[in-house]
Amino acid sequence: MEIVMDEWTQTLGTGPLLAIAAGAIALILILIIKFKVHAFITLIIVSALTAIVAGVPMNAISDVLTDGFGSTLAGVALLVALGAMLGRLIEHSGGAKALADKMISVFGEKRAPLALGIASLLLGFPMFFDAGLVMMLPIVFAVARRISDKSVLLFGIPTAAAFSVMHVFLPPHPGPVTASEFYEASIGLVLLVGLVIAYPLWHIAGYLWGRFVADRVMVPVPTIFGERDDDQPANPPSVGTIVALLLTPMTLILFNTGLNTLSSAGVVDGDQLWVQSLMFIGTSGIALLITVVVATLVLGYRRGENGTALEKLLDSALGPVASVILITGAGGMFGGVLRASGIGEAIADTLSGTGMPVILAAYLIAVAIRLAQGSATVALVTAAGLASPAVIAGDFNELQVACIVLATAAGSVFAGHVNDSGFWLVGRLMGMDVKTTLKTWTVQQALQSVVGFALVSIIYLGVSAL
Repeated sequence: MEIVMDEWTQTLGTGPLLAIAAGAIALILILIIKFKVHAFITLIIVSALTAIVAGVPMNAISDVLTDGFGSTLAGVALLVALGAMLGRLIEHSGGAKALADKMISVFGEKRAPLALGIASLLLGFPMFFDAGLVMMLPIVFAVARRISDKSVLLFGIPTAAAFSVMHVFLPPHPGPVTASEFYEASIGLVLLVGLVIAYPLWHIAGYLWGRFVADRVMVPVPTIFGERDDDQPANPPSVGTIVALLLTPMTLILFNTGLNTLSSAGVVDGDQLWVQSLMFIGTSGIALLITVVVATLVLGYRRGENGTALEKLLDSALGPVASVILITGAGGMFGGVLRASGIGEAIADTLSGTGMPVILAAYLIAVAIRLAQGSATVALVTAAGLASPAVIAGDFNELQVACIVLATAAGSVFAGHVNDSGFWLVGRLMGMDVKTTLKTWTVQQALQSVVGFALVSIIYLGVSAL
């Protein structure tokens, strides 16, 4: 496929490409919402039709589809499957209920969403968005069940938003680190500005938005990690045990992200075996695998469960998430087709010559590419690549450059919708249909982007005025 696609040149202009993308998105929404066609089938059909209409060579379409599907599954399937297993173990053992009861007794029912969100902010410092989300949701659902008359969105939106804020704005996550490299920015200053804006941004776009939508949209607690178990074990694991299990992947992943940052800064030698070994066990998939093995021993064998029962328990965790994994992969397929069509490059070329301030141009380019093709990473890298020559050549101080980095990152998260695999991951894990996910999560991502850009711009303008 590489040879065919490398030789192929998109001849359509920005206007027709935008029309194709808009038509494809509209078709997805009509098929799923109006005609109730299954999302997995819809995404495959529309992906293929979009590739054909956009002029992708016929002998390359199949590879474009499978590449987009496979690359998304490579990052999602392992994390969701292992996260579901961990969640099932914690739920079945009574640990989720024990932790939920403890949180409510300490913080009270009214402050439970705030407590979950703050815990997720802390866990999200080293953990990637999808890994953190699948790990925390069993606890979120247990708390939501404990307060039975509330929408799960009251607890789920602040939690998911916390992981999203940390993933988008805080090094050592790959987005801000990559943008920092493009702009030749100081990672330390990017981290400092990110820490300054993280909590107020989450409080507005995560916590307050979660409370707002929960009052208007009732979503029952999903049973994806197991239903409420009325005959909870008489001797559930201690809260300390569950907290230690939740901290295990965070600690392991910190090895990877922390050492990667230190290696990039030249503090440690990234070629050393001990560095590479710790970074390996700190990759998200391996860290979750280790945590599942430890949880199986601590919550299973040591509590008297036999091997056959544990095998069936873990197997029961995979069925409910199979649909989540496949639909998320199909969402990645659709985004991959849009990227292959060249729409991102066309939009970026159009916006790059507008002559607007660099910080605004970088933000809007990232927003446009994000909306067009779905991938936050592609939006960030493309926008940073286009804006970096102007930033490097311009008369900006280090703090201003750090603000431009985070403004670009803010643009890359704007309004994730049906061409974004994360849209399907959040919607399906929380038991929402497409329409509800658009009204809640897509708007949250837009709010997070706009508020993040506003906060960064205030700092940028304040520095410029000095």
